[in-house]
Amino acid sequence: MTVTSDERHRLGVIGGLAALSLDAMASVAYGPEAIVLVLALGGATAIGLTLPVTLAIAALLLVLVLSYRQVIAAFPNGGGSYGVAKKYLGRRASLVAGASLVIDYVLNVAVSVAAGVAALVSAVPGLYGYRVWLALAVLALVTAVNLKGVAHSARMFVLPTAVFVAAILTVILAGLLRGEAAVTTTSAEQAGQIHTIGVLLLLKAFANGCAALTGVEAIANAVPSFRKPRVILAQRAELALGVLLATMLIGLAVLIKKFEIKPVDGVTVLSQLADAALGHGFGYYVVQASTVVLLALAANTSYGGLPVLAQLLAKDHFVPHVFKLRGQRQVYRYGIGFLTLVSAVLLIAARGDMNTLVPLFAIGVFVGFTLSQAGMVRHWWHSRPARWQFKLALNGFGAILTGVAAIVVTASKFTEGAWLIAVTLPALVLLMQIVQRNYRRIGERLELGRVPDLPAARRSRVVVPVNGVSKLTREAISVASGLGHDVVAVHAVNASDPDDARAFNRLIADWERWSPGVPLVALADDRRRLTDAIIKYVRHTQIDTVFVLIPEVEPEHLWQRLLQNHRGAMLAHALRRDTNAVVCRMRFRIHDDDQALLPQHPTLVTISRTS
Repeated sequence: MTVTSDERHRLGVIGGLAALSLDAMASVAYGPEAIVLVLALGGATAIGLTLPVTLAIAALLLVLVLSYRQVIAAFPNGGGSYGVAKKYLGRRASLVAGASLVIDYVLNVAVSVAAGVAALVSAVPGLYGYRVWLALAVLALVTAVNLKGVAHSARMFVLPTAVFVAAILTVILAGLLRGEAAVTTTSAEQAGQIHTIGVLLLLKAFANGCAALTGVEAIANAVPSFRKPRVILAQRAELALGVLLATMLIGLAVLIKKFEIKPVDGVTVLSQLADAALGHGFGYYVVQASTVVLLALAANTSYGGLPVLAQLLAKDHFVPHVFKLRGQRQVYRYGIGFLTLVSAVLLIAARGDMNTLVPLFAIGVFVGFTLSQAGMVRHWWHSRPARWQFKLALNGFGAILTGVAAIVVTASKFTEGAWLIAVTLPALVLLMQIVQRNYRRIGERLELGRVPDLPAARRSRVVVPVNGVSKLTREAISVASGLGHDVVAVHAVNASDPDDARAFNRLIADWERWSPGVPLVALADDRRRLTDAIIKYVRHTQIDTVFVLIPEVEPEHLWQRLLQNHRGAMLAHALRRDTNAVVCRMRFRIHDDDQALLPQHPTLVTISRTS
């Protein structure tokens, strides 16, 4: 079978894991720690409950993986939570899902980059003052790789992903085989009140640990990025992600209990586990280095998912249509650019500090999870395939779990910054509704979907600004004559200026000697401002349609643009803003070999602004 150039830029199963699952994989570095930090409030006995809490999270992960495999089959064009909510829960629910995913994707980039830089700075303290610049450099690198195409980025990220997974699995295996910890990290006695081990503490630990589930939906959102058969490959990648993630989370939880790991200032839980299982040698540094690299690259999940989601939102007229455009390498470059810009603003605002961004993280994705699960419940209820009752119960249970997690996470982190998400989410939904309303109004004005009246001929005049008689003028008049029979050349002149008057008289003499068959009209202006004079002339022309053809020289080399006055661009902008003229910019390229002016096809800049 012949593989087309387009398919070569798409993903396989391994490439899909590398390009779209880095967020979920990297969460192994902070997911178990998030659980331990909460349970530590209940003392050593509560920390012993890390494994049961992790098993509950793994059960939720299983539900999500099975659900998103069904989402992939039902929505092969991608969209994930947005696509499900749109079809089964209505427009507003789909906008909430879409907005929550946009927020999560942006925060994932900012948090992942900041976390990677934080790990690097921990190893090299001298770089602390350069955190923001380091974060922006990493962000620029990931952006550049993604602009080359998602398949290219996937190939680059396969090795770091494989090293990280192998390192974590090695830690788990070595820790299970080891009788006691190779290195024990001493922790200070916990100060403050010991909380009672109750439902609220366990729920908060569960909600914190669910941060490890962010990124699970990215594969379902980016199904079009896979090679054919897209659905099968995406489902396999989703299953592989679930198996790997569950194995690593449960394995690390077992080791936390076995080695009695406790929170230690300045030392991560994963670092303690690597020390205990491998000792403080080469293996330990491999684990730490691979963690640093993967955290920095985890942002790639968002670069694979958000541009596709933005393209779907653009198709439904909820975001500007520019997000539908693809580059030469099959990438949605405007979606990538938007993600980079907003993430950079967040990193600068937070001064590259991960802890400032983390309280905002993961809330949006739980909203998306809940809506997706609820939508799939309606899907099974209406379609009723074989074993639909089991599938409906599975998704219903998942919707309850993720809904509870969303509420608990938002409530527990509200004062830490979650309030900002509570404000931003509805604001994004409102903004998307405004965009869609404007597109609908434009469609009504253009009478889209209706059969228009028959076209009728209109009187038109072509206005050509000229500054002298030359080959450029000849080509402009020739093209203008092809646009219409009523062609007028215009020239702005200040009659009160003797030098300007003499220059215009010479132009009249040259024009009469040339005799192109086109009248030359003097536009009087006290300051010889061509723009104002032409705008006034166009406004007072009693013709149905006025074309303004602006002849310009197009230099062969970029640096030669500095030699131009750019009056054509300024005139075109002013005409577009202040008149209903149809503006054409006629560019002529100069070749160095013979200095010939070669006419190019006219470029239509704008049409009349009002109907």
